[in-house]
Amino acid sequence: MILTLVELTPENLSAAVGITLAPGQERFVAPVVQSVAEAYVTPTAWPRLVLDGDVVVAFVMANFDPDNELDAFRAGVWRLNVAATAQGRGVGRFAVGEVAAEARRRGAEQITVLWERGEGGPEGFYLRLGFFPTGELLGQTVGTLRLP
Repeated sequence: MILTLVELTPENLSAAVGITLAPGQERFVAPVVQSVAEAYVTPTAWPRLVLDGDVVVAFVMANFDPDNELDAFRAGVWRLNVAATAQGRGVGRFAVGEVAAEARRRGAEQITVLWERGEGGPEGFYLRLGFFPTGELLGQTVGTLRLP
């Protein structure tokens, strides 16, 4: 597996919106098409795709807004959609690592993510990556990862 991170383009948009999650995960993350629309109207959004070779295996959208009044929205993961066929292979870990690397390049000392608790949800994944709960916002848990 050779993973790379690329920008979202007109050429790869169809593959991005075609990402299919594992059954039951749809309730925990918005579809890629909604994220793309949000990125279009949010100048601080950072939408990217993860490729395995030339196959789209994940969509990740971060936000970098260092002046945001809410700490949880200054630097962090907004969305992570990993194709069902690619889960459990390090794709999500790679995507979050790339967001962390970009945040470090921009001078951030931490990144955040919000998740909804529930059976089949992403909480365990984020905790394994080193995020720790730091509060609640919009009915979701805020997780923070300190950057070295």
